[in-house]
Amino acid sequence: MANITLLQIFYGLLFLMMYLAILMSNLLIVTLITLDWQLQTPMYFFLKNLSLLDVLVSVPIPNFIVNSLTHNNYISILGCAFQVLLMTSFSTGETFVLTAISYDRYVAICSPLHYEAIMNGSACALMAGVSWTTGGLFGAVYTASTFSMPFCGSSVIPQFFCDVPSLLRMSCSETPMVVYTSVGIGMCLGVSCFICIVIFYVYIFSTVLKIPTTKGQSKAFSTCIPHLIVFTVFIITACFVYLNPPSNTTSFIDRLLSVVYTVLSPALNPVIYSLRNMDMKWALMRLLQKLQITFTVFSP
Repeated sequence: MANITLLQIFYGLLFLMMYLAILMSNLLIVTLITLDWQLQTPMYFFLKNLSLLDVLVSVPIPNFIVNSLTHNNYISILGCAFQVLLMTSFSTGETFVLTAISYDRYVAICSPLHYEAIMNGSACALMAGVSWTTGGLFGAVYTASTFSMPFCGSSVIPQFFCDVPSLLRMSCSETPMVVYTSVGIGMCLGVSCFICIVIFYVYIFSTVLKIPTTKGQSKAFSTCIPHLIVFTVFIITACFVYLNPPSNTTSFIDRLLSVVYTVLSPALNPVIYSLRNMDMKWALMRLLQKLQITFTVFSP
């Protein structure tokens, strides 16, 4: 019993540190892009949306931290439904925003002369709106289908967070409709975005290889390849977590991928997409200079 208590405290503190890193890094990006006029471009507009979604997709973490530190392992049906709804909605929205970022890079590299005309304010707002709306609709359908099932099995969820595969194991239905609904809709959305991104990057890489200078090629590859890796990890873990058919047991891999999907991706995205960027570093320096001047003016 003592070992379990210590393990819960360890997990609680570990997830607390990771959550604070996610929160601070993503909110810093949102603040910099919002306040710095030099970052008012389509690419940073989508990165700001991505950071907001990264913060929101990690909403189950605070509940897990509190439960671990207070040794309370219970969650209400409403709380579980809330977790499933928010995680599904925001992760779907994040998939579409990542697709929009890839399209933005495709236009910037393959059609630079038409970039401003194609990626205008209306087009960016439309893509962001579609991303958030589609995520919300899919999350609502997915959650409603899941919690419309009768539950009569064990009430134990062998996961760090409330997830659908664990709920399916608790269902009385042998072939719940949510399996077909989630696999059908989720696969269509995920595969469509994945195919679009692959097509965009095929054109991007073919264009980059035509750049005469090695420096230009390396700069383009260093920007695009991390994006592709992050999206691949995100979509694979998301598909495994949400589209994996229910089984009687939860393996260590199930728990690990759930953590990767919920914690690691929101923590890596700021580093891969934004904080490595020189424009973001200069924006941070300008913000710190403004804060220093303000503090100097108002100090006694």
